Amino acid sequence: MNRAVSTFQSRLRALSPAQVLVIGFASLILAGSLLLSLPVASATGQPHRYLDALFTATSAVCVSGLVVVDTGTSFSPFGQLVILALIQTGGLGFMTISTSLALLIGKRIGLRERLLIQEAFNQFNLSGLVRLIRHVLAVTLIFEGTGAILLAMRFMSTMPFAQALYYGVFHSVSAFCNAGFDLFGRIYGPFSSLSAYVNDWLVNSVVTALIIIGGLGFTVLLDLQNFFRGGRLSLHTRLVITVTVTLIVVGTVMVFLLEFNNPLTLGKLPPSGKVLASFFQAVTPRTAGFNTLDIGKFKEATLFLMIILMFIGASPSSTGGGIKTTTLGSLMVTVWATIRGRKEVELYERRLPMETVFKSLTVALISLSLVILVTLILNVTEKFSFLEILFEVTSAFGTVGLTTGITPFLSDLGRILIMATMFSGRIGLFTIAVALARRMQVEGTYRYVEEKVIIG
Repeated sequence: MNRAVSTFQSRLRALSPAQVLVIGFASLILAGSLLLSLPVASATGQPHRYLDALFTATSAVCVSGLVVVDTGTSFSPFGQLVILALIQTGGLGFMTISTSLALLIGKRIGLRERLLIQEAFNQFNLSGLVRLIRHVLAVTLIFEGTGAILLAMRFMSTMPFAQALYYGVFHSVSAFCNAGFDLFGRIYGPFSSLSAYVNDWLVNSVVTALIIIGGLGFTVLLDLQNFFRGGRLSLHTRLVITVTVTLIVVGTVMVFLLEFNNPLTLGKLPPSGKVLASFFQAVTPRTAGFNTLDIGKFKEATLFLMIILMFIGASPSSTGGGIKTTTLGSLMVTVWATIRGRKEVELYERRLPMETVFKSLTVALISLSLVILVTLILNVTEKFSFLEILFEVTSAFGTVGLTTGITPFLSDLGRILIMATMFSGRIGLFTIAVALARRMQVEGTYRYVEEKVIIG
């Protein structure tokens, strides 16, 4: 027995940080699926089909929000708490949770644990990682706690105190982790999300604030804290904020213009409601998954706009998915530098390393290839329109959770492919690729002869 344990520990130590992260998230999903498949997790007492439990656990850990059964009506309070725990753990990352427990019991954080944290949060060096974990926990507690109180105060006007508090906590965690799970199906009907609050400024403001803050990334939040204390913003933070604000503003304006006269969406709302709903629908594709309007009623142009926003997603070291805002920003400034004939990529009086440019291009192309491949397969196996399937796949990859309504009607193969896409989007295709392949750490001492090819 001791020999088996020793062998297991030695094999575990031999794994790379990327491999540990992949295995860790997969194990968390498996444990969650087993709990959600228990009869006690079902609202009816009848156990859910295991594939449905596995889909829900995958969506929760990957903070996606896509569901094949309504969370509020299909799961018991026990099942909902399991989902909430999976969302919190998946949103912060299991390394954050495990490191926090180690700190609580006074355990020393060794080099291997620091390497895992570095991989999980995409940090450049090993210094300050424990401080980052403490910062992550403090920020999470402050914003989720504040959001829970504000939402509970609003819900108390229509719910008993205990239910309002529970709903406040659940939806605050779900919003900050960019998960998109909701419990309002029990009150307003299955899969209703926040549609009952489309004109509610408090609920919309709190939820969107939590989504944006959670999607900025903990590195950015720590950098902003240092900035307000007299420090300077890093290039990473400035790029994240620039791209984030630009996407939200452009998204709000475009949704407003495209859906202004649509009687099934914005057309039925007062002027202030049109602006509020446009803003909410521009924020939520940034991997959040909540909706105040029926996504299936949007025009095709609006759906395509949301597909673009979902593919971009949130920022690195955040609770969101997608190719990330910095990837888009790096590619855009690279294109601009090429157009101007510059040999170096410059931004905010700084120069981007070519390694960053190559990694951005790799992430974007691999991600686009995955979305295209899964979309093509589902167009063969499922009986939905191309745009509906592309929307679903992109939502899964970006761990968004928005849907035109086709998720519960996917075939078993379709559900498996969507689960794999959610997992890839949450972990990151680059991390998965590194986990599966052995990277060459040392380059050769020679270089091949340079030869040009015609581009464009």
